[in-house]
Amino acid sequence: MHTPESVWEFSITDRIKFGTGALDELGAELEARAIDSLVVVTDTALRDAGIVDDALESVPDTITVTVFDGVEPDPDADVYRAARAAVASHDPDAVIGLGGGSSIDVAKAAGALAGSEQDVLEYVAPPIGEGEPVPESETVVVAVPTTAGTGSESSPAAVVSLPDRKLKVGISSQQLYPELAIVDPLVTVSLPPAITAASGMDALTHAIEAYTTRRYDAKAEPDSASQRPDYGGRTPVTDLYAEKAIDLIGQNLRRAVDNGADVEARRALSLGSLLAGIAFTNAGLGATHAMAYPVAGENHTPHGVTVAVLLPHVMRHNASSAFGRYAHIAELLGENTDGMSDRSAADQAGAAVEALGSDIGLPDGLSELGVTEDDISRLAEKTTDIERLLVGNPRRVDQTALEEIFAAAL
Repeated sequence: MHTPESVWEFSITDRIKFGTGALDELGAELEARAIDSLVVVTDTALRDAGIVDDALESVPDTITVTVFDGVEPDPDADVYRAARAAVASHDPDAVIGLGGGSSIDVAKAAGALAGSEQDVLEYVAPPIGEGEPVPESETVVVAVPTTAGTGSESSPAAVVSLPDRKLKVGISSQQLYPELAIVDPLVTVSLPPAITAASGMDALTHAIEAYTTRRYDAKAEPDSASQRPDYGGRTPVTDLYAEKAIDLIGQNLRRAVDNGADVEARRALSLGSLLAGIAFTNAGLGATHAMAYPVAGENHTPHGVTVAVLLPHVMRHNASSAFGRYAHIAELLGENTDGMSDRSAADQAGAAVEALGSDIGLPDGLSELGVTEDDISRLAEKTTDIERLLVGNPRRVDQTALEEIFAAAL
């Protein structure tokens, strides 16, 4: 007999420091934790651009600093293995993930798994991996995002690409939460418009999916509290974060793309991304992200662009499951829904997302990303493997439904 869940939990990064100039306090934070050595996990572009040196300017000379700059976009298991080996060989007190979601994800995993002898992929959720529990670690992990989109600084997950299977999968564990996140909007000012647009739409997708995912009490009760999933379903608390994130991103993304030096807009996007990350890492995501993984895996498309193209079509499919919620999303995105029924207003939500994507220069269909009609069945089949995300989608999706959404998004 089905027993509904009756308890929800809420987790967050241990400490968050937010604001213009917040990165200047990194050194003080490390000293307060008696850190003597650290490894910075980042990429060569940030190192060559001098951003790594700038970020470490406040770090005292008494702290030994090693830089691992081998992170690549959409990091595969080999990148994770190399970072873990680098951390293990230096045995630092702290690991700093500096960069976009890829660098922060790799840093979180490297810090947590440095002492493990099991392969990284064994920690990936079934059916792809074994779902091994991530061990506790004494290594302090600090997340310093240089983009406003992934929410990785407030997430207990790390995304791993599987190029041989043309798929992306995730490691998810409470042990992957950073001990400290330093979010400084000034770091994002130099981002080019295309990256600003893609990362902003990623954050918006996090917020919308968190706000519309299944309620916690519309899920089955776990056999024990220890088996309660990280993505536990939306709650009154996650709704607060998601609603504010939708508002902040919807009202400021165009401004930040059009004028990267608009610090007020940059601050709003950084905050919106942070709040969206907190919302989705507790509530969960849905079909948009599940569908994006095989598309990006096969076509090597940026994650933010991929979800941006898919989002309005998934929203239209899901709208019948929660007309009122999608109607409110339309309002938060600035649509005038006065006098409309919830059903009619809900239609405006998808249209608002499409208009936003168009205004900031993103593709308007999967065909522009290299997807063809011949790919649809295969992509839908691969999507069905992403069970940890599909279980939260507010409306049931099977192979046929996924194929219909993919077709609409072409």
